[in-house]
This record gives sequence, structure tokens and C-alpha cells, in this order.
Amino acid sequence: MRKGFLGLAALTTAAALTLTACGEESSGGDSASGEVKGKVGVILPDTKSSVRYESFDRPYLEQAFKAAGVEYDIQNAEGSAQRFQTIADQMLTSGVTVLLIDGIDSNSAAAVTRKAQQQGVKTIDYDRLTLGGVSDYYVSFDNVKVGEELGKGLQKCLGDKQANIVYLNGAPTDNNATLFAQGAHSVLDKVSGYKKVAEQAVPDWDNQRAATIFEQMWTQHNGQIDGVLAANDGLGNAAVSILKKNKAAGKVAVTGQDATLQGLQNILDGTQCMTVYKPIKQQAEAAAKLAISLLKGEKAETNGTTKDPEGNRDVPSVLLTPIGIYKDNVKQVVDDGFVKKEELCAGSYADKCKEAGIQ
Repeated sequence: MRKGFLGLAALTTAAALTLTACGEESSGGDSASGEVKGKVGVILPDTKSSVRYESFDRPYLEQAFKAAGVEYDIQNAEGSAQRFQTIADQMLTSGVTVLLIDGIDSNSAAAVTRKAQQQGVKTIDYDRLTLGGVSDYYVSFDNVKVGEELGKGLQKCLGDKQANIVYLNGAPTDNNATLFAQGAHSVLDKVSGYKKVAEQAVPDWDNQRAATIFEQMWTQHNGQIDGVLAANDGLGNAAVSILKKNKAAGKVAVTGQDATLQGLQNILDGTQCMTVYKPIKQQAEAAAKLAISLLKGEKAETNGTTKDPEGNRDVPSVLLTPIGIYKDNVKQVVDDGFVKKEELCAGSYADKCKEAGIQ
């Protein structure tokens, strides 16, 4: 996937929370040496908002912990805040000494961080910041920059022409979604020829609801929409499905995020203009490295802080740099191993991959 850090950018704005992964897995064993003491508990948020958690985050975290001889327990809350809290209670009872969490919502995640703190367990917010929590560290991509990449991408695809834009934002309960929108607006609001004609958050990042919301936008504005700032590939594909229904796919610029197989194929098709790639291997490796440092009692290395406006504190952070992906650099995602060429270039996409330089 990624080969080392592409660049670490400090972030000092409000940040976020979200959890993911699925199933339960406990593994580990004796530490490779007497230096590593304790156990890491990881709670991923769900399997619905993105395929990344089980397909990428989990295996990369496992790989890093196994390589270090660290005992670990990775479980997925499956979108349930109650299950999230139950898993956390079980992990704390079992004696984890570091807890790595990707919260479903800030209230439930904050309660977990406080309970962990009371028991002397270090906590790391992973991917999304727990607003109002007491986590010791935060590891994620710079989510305002993710939004900026979305905004720059839509601007690149639309050009300087007059354009009506709609926003399909992520879940209102996900602070990352707030940051994505903040970053996108910081770019697009400055373009005098662009007019925002609609903006709506999609509850739970639900793709079917996104399709319904976008179809209502399309109908309300009589199809006079030139660009869709969609916060991830799932929402982007929902918009594309409605555009296909109205024979407008490829005529309207649509963004996305996560560099999913579907999103990349849409880019090759010309129905989606770009996506934002977050090399998850970098994030998982950075989080594992931080957790292992805490197990060893070593000083944790960070590269910035993230403002928690609800907790009124700056959280020591490791922040990574996202990458805008267009048709001319889809190859990078394949070269990193994030998406398999055999899957991306199957069937009718074989020739399209060749055109994009993917051999």
C-alpha cells in the first residue's frame, strides 16, 4: 500500500471521531523481548460506512503488532455504540494497557476514554478524534486537507466556468465529515463563478439515503447541477446512479474519497472525476508504532496537535497527508497494492486501465 510516510502535516483545527471494523479477533503471544509489556485493544467502528476497516485497517494493524510480538485484540463494534462500550468494558477487564479506538459517536467514545483513564490505560483516537474525550493521542489523516483535496478536485474538473454545486456531506455525527466540508468550502467558496445550490449531510453515510437526497436535489433544481462535492466514494456513486438514471452521468463532475474499487472504476469510466486516497497502511503503521512505544514506556513521537473544541484542549497527534487521485494517477493506488489490478481491470476495464497506464 504505502511505502513509508508521504508527508506528515500538522493540523490545528477541530477534529473527529468514527469507528470501524468487524468481527472479533484476539491474537498475540509472548513479547519478542521483555521490553514490550501489556496488550493492545483495538475497537473499529463498523463495516457499513466503508470497506476499509476490515479489508485494510485490521490486517495492517495485525501485521504490525505481530511483527513486534505484541499481544492484541481487535474487534468491530458493527455500528453499535452499545456494542462499542461493551467491547471496551471487556477489553479493560481483560487487562489491555493501551486502547486504540475509532469511535462511532463522541459521547460513547468519550465515556470509554474516561473509564480507561481511570484504570490507567492509555488511549489513542484512531482515524476520528473523540470530541470531549480524554484520549492521550490522535492518529489520522489531516481531515481538513482531505476536504481541501475534494474542493481542489471539483475545481479542477469543473474549470473556471459558471457552475451550480451541491454538497453531499457525511454523517452529521462524524466530526471528520465536518472537517471534510470545512476544507472543501475553504477552496470552493473562493471561486466567484461557483454557486452552492444545495447542501445536506447524509445520516450514517448511508448510500441509499444519499441517492434519495441527491435525486431530490436534482429534481428541485431541474437538473441544473454541474458539480457534486460528495464526501466519499459511496456517496459519489449514489449520485452517479441518479445521474445515470437521468442520462447525465459523465456530464456532471462528481468527487469521492477512499479510493474504493467502485470509485476508481467510476473514474476510469469518466462518471466520477476524482477521489481522495488515504494510504491506510501509513495510518495503521503509525498507530501501531505509537501503541508499541507506549507499551515499552517510551516517549511517543507526534508531528502536531489537533484542537478538540469540546474538550478545549490540543491533542498530541500524528497527522498524515491525503492524495488526490484522478484518471492520470489511478496507477499509484494500484502500485501501492491498495487495489488489485486483477479486480480493477477486469472485463471491460482492461482497455480503460491500459489507457490510464496500468499495465
